Amino acid sequence: MLTKLLFIILITLSLHSKDQLEKIYFIDSNDINISSISQNYKNEIRLFSLDKNRYTKKIKSKELIEILKSHGYNSFTAKSRYVKFIKKSPIDLSKITADIKKFYQKKYTTIHIEEIHVHPRGYIESLPPEYKIYIRYKNYLSNDGTLSIKTLDNKKIFFDYRIKARLDVYTAKNDIKRETSLSLVNCTKQNIYLSRFRAMPIENINDEALQSKQHIKKNNIITQRDVEGLSLVKRGSNVNVSLNGDGMSITFTAEALQDGKLNDIITVQKTNSKKIKVKVTGRNKVEMR
Repeated sequence: MLTKLLFIILITLSLHSKDQLEKIYFIDSNDINISSISQNYKNEIRLFSLDKNRYTKKIKSKELIEILKSHGYNSFTAKSRYVKFIKKSPIDLSKITADIKKFYQKKYTTIHIEEIHVHPRGYIESLPPEYKIYIRYKNYLSNDGTLSIKTLDNKKIFFDYRIKARLDVYTAKNDIKRETSLSLVNCTKQNIYLSRFRAMPIENINDEALQSKQHIKKNNIITQRDVEGLSLVKRGSNVNVSLNGDGMSITFTAEALQDGKLNDIITVQKTNSKKIKVKVTGRNKVEMR
């Protein structure tokens, strides 16, 4: 009996020990209840209501925490200074939500979207039957943003949205110097929540594909700004040149007169000083065109 009681207490503590307030809550009515804040609580105690003819309410986190404490809920904390409650507009947002999902999936190959929340800048009763959706180009770098719809009569309606999604990124295990080959030796793969990126993160690192374009600090997320195609051939190095065709294969050595990345066309010089154009196929490997 005692063991069962202790188990129940532990479960209860685990449910109530990590009640962190969100920045935004979406509500279905004018009343804001404890269940509006946390699904762990089914109690419909009314905390407060939206003001008359208003569809949003912004309250200081400290004030909300005190209200919760007055009702016996002492476990809430907050990271943001304010909490905002927004009444949902009675509109079908499935088309807009689908476009947001498609937009992010097109940008990130490894993304897994858990939630999408969309709401108009103001409370609206209905959407037009036809409209076009416009999402700002760089919105993919953040988990929230603004979009607009344009009606047939050129009227614009603005919406705010936020998504909860995870994706793969790579971070530097240690400081990485410029022009260093990137691989799992010096990079770590992590699956993180999308928040805000300074540039498009690299989602995949293949051996002999990328090198650092600049110094990368330890633990930094590696982005497209930080990398470039790996130089597989260095100017002045000896390369193996292959010529394949008509059932025969010829290989000889030449000197590279240019740096080259995968699939680059560079000039090499044969031992007889003749210069030829070749295609880079691997590390110190090229192929005659």
